[in-house]
Amino acid sequence: MTGRPAPGVLPPSLRAWLGLIAALAALVVVVLGVLYAGHDKPGRVDGWFQSAVDGVRPPWRNVALATDFWGEPAGAEMLVVAAVTGCLLLRRPRAGVLIVAGVGLSVGTATLLKHLVGRTIHGDGNLSYPSGHTAFFTALALVVALLATGRLGLGRTAGTSLVLAAALVAGAAMGWAQVALGAHYSTDVLGGWCTALAVVPATAWLVDRIAGRMADVGRRERR
Repeated sequence: MTGRPAPGVLPPSLRAWLGLIAALAALVVVVLGVLYAGHDKPGRVDGWFQSAVDGVRPPWRNVALATDFWGEPAGAEMLVVAAVTGCLLLRRPRAGVLIVAGVGLSVGTATLLKHLVGRTIHGDGNLSYPSGHTAFFTALALVVALLATGRLGLGRTAGTSLVLAAALVAGAAMGWAQVALGAHYSTDVLGGWCTALAVVPATAWLVDRIAGRMADVGRRERR
């Protein structure tokens, strides 16, 4: 034992910027939720995106289906287990906790919002806002990027760029698949993306806070 505190999962250099981004993302989620509460039709922006990607044919439909699989329960569990296993092999248990908590809370928040907003697609039983697939995939990419930022010791500019780029690529890929397959409107995708951007930084801060307090208690008990 070296007595060194375990590295945090939210790099200090990113806290201010990610806090601001999380607040703005939460605002977008609320605004879109209010605008589309109870709706069962696409909005103007949704219609434009649907006309651009609707009815995608092979081989791109196969790509969309393959991407969609990683947001389904079986695919999502495989990704989470692989990511947590990697954290344990690297002796970063706190990072493993963030993966489970960050992804789980993002998906849970998206699910709760679906019932609160009540927007549907293709029938009354298909709640659509926000997209849980997009929230999951974006959240996982955010967590991995945060961990890479800390491990590589990236500064504020490089770290923020990496985190946002990972979120954008993951959200765009899964969002495209959802719209192309007709599972979600484009604004559902945006809502899912912003849900992850709002939840993951807050979860990372909370994990660090709780872990820090537990470490303090442990040190006091050893004295």
